[in-house]
Amino acid sequence: MSVVTIARIGEIATVTVDNPPVNALGLALRQGLWDAVAELDADPSVRAVVLVCAGRTFIAGADVTEFGKPPVEPHLPDLVARLEAAEKPWVAAIHGSALGGGFEIALGCRFRVALADAQIGLPEVTLGIIPGAGGTVRTPRLCGIAMAVEMATTGKPLRAPKALSAGLIDAVIQGDLLEGAVAFARAAIEQPLPLPVSARPIETPDAAFWLDAEKAVAKSAKGAAAPSRVLASIRKATEAPFAEAMEFERKTFMELRGTEQAAALRAVFFAERAAPRPAALRDVAALPLKKIAVIGGGTMGAGIIAAIRDAGLPVILIERDDDAVARGLANVANVFDGGVKRGKLTEAQAQTLRDDVTGTTDYEALADVDMVIEAVFEEIGVKRAVFAQLGAVCRADAVLATNTSYLDPREIAEALPNPDRFIGLHFFSPANVMKLLEIVPTPDTSPETLATGFALGRLLKKIPVQSGICDGFIGNRILKRYRAAAEGLVRRGVPIARIDAAMQGYGLAMGPFEAQDLGGLDIAFLQREGARAKGQDVAETLGDILVRAGRKGQKTGGGWYDYVAGDRRPQVSAVVAELLRGQVAAETGMSEDEIAAVLVGEMAAEGRAILDEGIAASPADIDLVKIHGYGFPRWRGGPMFASRSRI
Repeated sequence: MSVVTIARIGEIATVTVDNPPVNALGLALRQGLWDAVAELDADPSVRAVVLVCAGRTFIAGADVTEFGKPPVEPHLPDLVARLEAAEKPWVAAIHGSALGGGFEIALGCRFRVALADAQIGLPEVTLGIIPGAGGTVRTPRLCGIAMAVEMATTGKPLRAPKALSAGLIDAVIQGDLLEGAVAFARAAIEQPLPLPVSARPIETPDAAFWLDAEKAVAKSAKGAAAPSRVLASIRKATEAPFAEAMEFERKTFMELRGTEQAAALRAVFFAERAAPRPAALRDVAALPLKKIAVIGGGTMGAGIIAAIRDAGLPVILIERDDDAVARGLANVANVFDGGVKRGKLTEAQAQTLRDDVTGTTDYEALADVDMVIEAVFEEIGVKRAVFAQLGAVCRADAVLATNTSYLDPREIAEALPNPDRFIGLHFFSPANVMKLLEIVPTPDTSPETLATGFALGRLLKKIPVQSGICDGFIGNRILKRYRAAAEGLVRRGVPIARIDAAMQGYGLAMGPFEAQDLGGLDIAFLQREGARAKGQDVAETLGDILVRAGRKGQKTGGGWYDYVAGDRRPQVSAVVAELLRGQVAAETGMSEDEIAAVLVGEMAAEGRAILDEGIAASPADIDLVKIHGYGFPRWRGGPMFASRSRI
């Protein structure tokens, strides 16, 4: 069956693309469109052409199976130019997403129309490359430089109404897309045709605009190369003839596609695509999720509730007393109020989200829920008491989940009836923002319960990763070794501030010590003290020395660094130097690159141990955990990818 078919509705030809699942721009599709131009240009009965796609989306972008392979003719830039030069004007009729190469195809058409919920964009920077078929050269001719810079350097798509106001599309279609696009085409050919996009004028901002843009892009990119390169390509479009700018764009695209960053981002892309639907669960049906309850309305519980409400499901909040219920509901409301303040929600949308959250102290209200997520204090006795009540009131098939970051889920579920419906779901705070969800089954967890955990991850638009049971699961176990290795460098004489600077230079938002000061040194300290109380041999850490001296981080005005009231900028601390005297060797001249190599190598080494023990299924899973839960730079691919030649 051909991926491109041609039909005629009077004087309007329709070209339908059908290349499931996302109409990717593979060779057959490119060749089909190439041939369609010639056929329709030769037909005197055709006055215009509507390009429409079958299935759930317009051409969503490049064919991922061709990533990393040499381009094959017809090349996409040539196809876009051929569409633009067609004797009969083409109208791109967009539904779903027109992204990357798909949007460049639309740019080659004389007109673009779209359904209201369609989106367009240039996401290439998220794969470590830039558009390679005119995206940086044609887009600014339609929407102006500022909008083109925002689209191409962030990779974020635009919805059709915003694209219309920006000039990127010509109409938003109400009702049937094909009918509306054909009607648009009939009206358009009765008017003088606009110039092809390549022939339209382009503004030329002054040097100050580019200087400001370069600074802003470099700051947000955090070491990723593609955003600055795509900005340079847009600038070239304003300073050179169209053909020269196209050559510059294509050359940059070809240079970047073979880089380590592009390879890393491709690896992350494929891992993210695979994560929500593990192959082992392909034939396992998830249980229905229509009503969910959350036990605990603190910071974590409120975030989980907000994430569930964002997905459109009603939630019951259970707390221990009426005052706690009121506080929990207020915490949830504060999450939505924050969305209003940031312009992410209207007041009406926030109210709708609040309305379907019910608070109560009565566990009997959970008799008909499909899933309960416990998010109470991280203490085994408290959690066991919660599950004892859940076991007494919930349906036998209701999924019961614990949000624990360190405790052994098997111990939490002791004596729970029907333990096959129990599972660990480790959310990351703030749970309505952070994308990682560690899914931790016990030996008793049924495949259906496990599949339901992944179904929840998909519903909440999380990156779900299965973890075996161990201290800290995947993410916190690696974090523990990372922090220990950082302390080891301090003991060897590497200054605290230099270690943090090295990891920031590597691409993390914070180094290990500044991050501990933000979260609080006492959290890990109390875990170590708990282990010592159980008789475990836990060595004294440098962090223990600081906490015992009252230095718990920013909340006490000092941790690894000193802080001035009202200022979160860390200051090197003479007090810390004195407290650690005798624990730290003379200062060493270790470079920042060497520091980063040591610490990333330690992460990867712990990752290898996790793999060897069967805690994680693949290196890619570990990389997803560190990227989406711990801020590891995406463009590095994760610690396992970054260190793959050394492990």
